[in-house]
This record gives sequence, C-alpha cells and structure tokens, in this order.
Amino acid sequence: MPSTLPSLVRFANFEVDLRAGELRRDGSKVRLQEQPFLLLTVLLESAGEVVSREELRKRLWSADTFVDFDHRLAVAVSKLRDALWDPAEKPKFIETVGRRGYRFVGQIEFPDSPSIDVKPGTGETLPSLEPLEGGPPKPALVEARRSRTSRRILLYSAGFVILLGLTALAKFVHIRFGKEQPFTPRSLAILPLQNRGQDSNSDFLGLSLADVLITKLAYVNSLTVRPSAAIEKYRGTAIDLQKVAADLKVDTLLTGSFIRDGDNLRITYQLVDAKTEKILGQGVIDLRYDNLLAVQDKVTSQLISGLQLNLSPIEAERLKPQASASPLAYEYFLQGLDFHGQHKFPLAIKMFEKSTDIDPNCAPAWAYLGASYTSDAAFELGGREQYRRAEAAYERALAIRPNLLDAQMFLANLLVDTGKVEQAVPLLRDALKTNGNYAAAHWELGYAYRFAGMLDESLAECKRALQLDPFVKANGSALNTYLYLGQYQKFLDSVPVDDSSFFLFYRGFGEFHEKEFDQASRDFDRAYELDPTLYAGIGKAISESIHRRNAEGLDLLNALERKIRDRGVGDSEGTYKVAQAYAVLGDKSSALRVLRTSVEFGFFSYPYIAKDPLLSDLHSDPEFAQILNIARQRYEAFKSSFFN
Repeated sequence: MPSTLPSLVRFANFEVDLRAGELRRDGSKVRLQEQPFLLLTVLLESAGEVVSREELRKRLWSADTFVDFDHRLAVAVSKLRDALWDPAEKPKFIETVGRRGYRFVGQIEFPDSPSIDVKPGTGETLPSLEPLEGGPPKPALVEARRSRTSRRILLYSAGFVILLGLTALAKFVHIRFGKEQPFTPRSLAILPLQNRGQDSNSDFLGLSLADVLITKLAYVNSLTVRPSAAIEKYRGTAIDLQKVAADLKVDTLLTGSFIRDGDNLRITYQLVDAKTEKILGQGVIDLRYDNLLAVQDKVTSQLISGLQLNLSPIEAERLKPQASASPLAYEYFLQGLDFHGQHKFPLAIKMFEKSTDIDPNCAPAWAYLGASYTSDAAFELGGREQYRRAEAAYERALAIRPNLLDAQMFLANLLVDTGKVEQAVPLLRDALKTNGNYAAAHWELGYAYRFAGMLDESLAECKRALQLDPFVKANGSALNTYLYLGQYQKFLDSVPVDDSSFFLFYRGFGEFHEKEFDQASRDFDRAYELDPTLYAGIGKAISESIHRRNAEGLDLLNALERKIRDRGVGDSEGTYKVAQAYAVLGDKSSALRVLRTSVEFGFFSYPYIAKDPLLSDLHSDPEFAQILNIARQRYEAFKSSFFN
C-alpha cells in the first residue's frame, strides 16, 4: 500500500526521507533495516492514533509470516526504538498501548507541505489556507480563515508564554525543594581491542584488556561504562563508530588494537566523541608482554584526562596503580576473563584457579573465580559444592580488597540466590556508597528487593539502573518485577530481543501470562531445543500443558526437581517457577511441596505469591495458607529492617 505521507517528515531532531528510504538524525543517516523503517512510516501515517497489531501485520508482513509475527514485530519495534533512542519505559515517540498496538506520540512536521496541525488522539486537522477547488477562495471565506488563523496564533502565543512560565516555575520548584532529576553521568563503551598481529594465541587479550578497564572505571561516579556482555559482540569485527555508539547508546567510545611480537606488545588506542568523531585522546603503549598490568593504569589515566573528569579524593585513591603481580598469574587471569565472557565457565575456572595458585593475593582473580563457580552451579548444574567454593572465593577477594565492587556484586547475587537476601542488601547499599551511579549495583538491589516482595522499590532500582545503563540487562536477567506487578506487556517489552535460550524462555513466560498460548509454546520449545537447562525445562513443561500432554510435562518437572534436590542447584526464584509449572499442570501436591521449599529457601515475595494467577488453584488449600503466612512474616520483618 503506497504511503499517504509527504516525501519528507520531521520530528524532534529526526528526518524521514521516503524517497531515499532513509532515517536521519541531525542530518546524519541512521542505519535502520527495512522492516523497522516501514513500521515507522505506518505509525507516522496515523500519528496520534493507535495502530493495531493486526493492522501492522496486514501492512508489513505477508500472510505466511503469521506464525512468528509477534516475535518479528517485537524485534522491529525494539530496533526502531534503538534507532530513535526512545526507551519503552518513557517513550518520546513510540508508545505501547497494552494488548492493542502502538502509537506515534511525537510532534511531526512536513517541510515540503503546508502546515498541518494534528489534534492528538483524533487524527483531525485544522483548516489550511490552500486555494479551494475551482478557483480562488471567496473574500468572506478568506476573511473567516484569517480570523481563525489570527485567533490560533494569539492562542498559541499565549500558550507559549504560559508554557515558559510553567517551565520556569517547575525549575524553581525542583531547585527550591531539592527535586532535581537524578544526575546522568557521561556514557562510555570500551570496545574489544583488535588483534593486528599474526599471533592468534593472543586473541584473548582483546576482550580481557577491555574488561579490566571497564572494572577499574566502575569507581568513577561521573562515568557509566557499558558492561563486558554488551561489547563482547564487537570482538574481531570492523567498527562503524556512529552505528556502535547508537547501538550502545553512548556518547564516547574507546577503540584500540594490539600487536604482539614475541615478548614485545604494542597497544594503540583512541578516545572518540561519538557524535562529532572528534578524538579526545589517543596513545601508543610499548611494553614487555610480562608487564601487562601497566596497560590498565596508563589507559585509565589518559581516559580521565581526555574526558576532563574531576575525581574526588576517594575516587583518585581507588584508581591508583595496583601493586605488582606475577606476570604469569595475570596472564592466566586475563585468559579466564576471556572464557568467562564466552560463558565457558569450566575453562574459566581452570584459568582463575591457576592464577590464584600462583598469586594468592590477586583479589580480582578470586572474585571472578567465584563468579565462574556460581555460573557453573546455576547454569551447568554444577551443584552445591560450587556454591560453597564461590562464597569462599568472594570472601577471600574482599579480605584482600574490602571495597572491590565486583566481589561485592557477585557475593550479593549469590546470597540472594541461596536464600540470604537480608545479608545481600547491606553489601549492595555499601557498593552504592562507593559509586551512587553504579548501574549494576542498582540492578542487583532491585533483584534482591524482588525476592523480598518490595516490588515498587525493586522497580525503582531497576529503572534507575536502566537510566544509567540501558545494557545493564546484558548480564542475563529480565525485569521480572513487571511480571510480579501484573504488567505483562511492560514485562515483554523489557525482555531483550535476543534469541538465546534464557530470553526465549522469558518471552514465552510473558506470552503465557498474556494468554498468547501458541506463541508461548513456540518460544518455550525453541528455548529447550537450544539449551535444555533449568528455565528452559520449566518452559518446555508448560508448553506440554498447552498441548494437553500433562504426563510428559510432569515427567520433565520431576526430573528437574530431582536435579535441584540432589545437586543443590537452582535459585529459589527458579524453584518457585517449578512450583508454578506443577500448578499449571494440575499437580497440586507437588506444587505445594516445591512452593514451600522456594519460600523457606529465600523467595518470600509475599505480595506476588498472594496474587499469582498461576497459583490460583492452590488458594483454597490450607497448606497454601500456611506457606503464605511464612512468606508474609519474613516479608514484614525485611520491610521493618530496611525500610522503616
């Protein structure tokens, strides 16, 4: 269907050129695939109006794509929002209208056409002054239009003055009563270094050297640095600065390369302003390979200078060069970081164990050894022994460096997963005293509050984390708090567009709550095909219930429950989802048994458990009332300890 729009449409600092099929921001072309671009044109055609999902399907996809339409639409919307820098939580342009569709809410202009004023929410336009068909307008009609136009200009002028007054008043109120918006620090992405040499055995340096810089700069309040999980995909790829900056939503990039020649290493790097591509700092480091530790200190110093950051005395102290370490231990540490970034946890464990054997005082190596043990226990079903080793490794790291942020984050996450939420919260709050703009700490605190049933507080922490770093979810989590609050469409919008098993499960779980059972089943089945671990197994069991194969679903849950019991794996929130799946499949006794285990093991989100629709068939059972009371008592004690 041909577009009804003029050839050029503008909104905010964006421009849509329909002839060229281009989206531009501040005059520069924004890369946008065909489907998201077409989606934008359809929404612009109906600016101010809701465009239903069915209408979008008819306009943008052929009938044979109906099977996976929901996924394709979600991907297109996500890519369009990324291109427009438009977060789903606070949209400036693309608004999600729950269970209905989407609406363009920005103000549009047509530079090549007479001015058109759109009444928001109606689609109506006010009369324009173009000649009428059949000749020039009659004098009386022209006068009437002039009168209406004059009144409109007068009203707009008065409205503008009032708006200015209200803006000034709002600014005064915010300043006067201390309600300024939270400070948003400068954003930086440190990309993996490119190996320009012939020694492929040194490839691991690319991501691991970037990772240690990311970790070191976490102590700077005026800077947010994208996590390693967000930049890993750029390993070994050609870099388009504008595209990468837009994808990662950052204003500054650090790029670099290295060449290793025997025992000699040369590192070249540039610090670039993403918008102007102006070089803010650059350097070449020549050093012996056995002095790798010096790289992070030299580059960090250049970054601080290039970005003109003013450090507090405490920040400056924490950024001082580390004590010398064994070169071999540090190399094993960097290799471990590379394997950890690839989710090859057993290999990462071997590297970190070698590093700590050689140099027992390397706190970061202990921290990441613990993280690898934890991941091996949770995702590889490594068992309770790995949890024990992880906690010991974190404690060793903190004994060496008490304010090591990574160790605090990792230990807090483990404490939550093993039923010790009350011990995790002080660690996370202490980390935020070190850096109040540390997105990972806000996200982990939101995670802890979720387990404890403080859902509004959890959502606030997660939103603050996403405001600071939209990629904080790259650590492998979904914003479950939306799910627990019954805001299913917002939950689905929060799930990253990622076809990994973990996120496919969560997409299916949200769709199941929205009663989109066919699509949920497809996503559950695909997740299980990719990686049949704990969460994917739960999804597969729910998929069996959709197809009325309850016996197969129960067999799968029984096997998962045995693994959890025998090996001591699976956090209490994961165990809770096993209880939900049992309830969906109609096995009430098993659902109650696992629910009790989950609550007693640390998932006591009382407001959610009390209203969870998947457990509705259990509400009349006296045992459910007993379990709910256990959750309520711990929830109230937690609330009293940390919020009164």
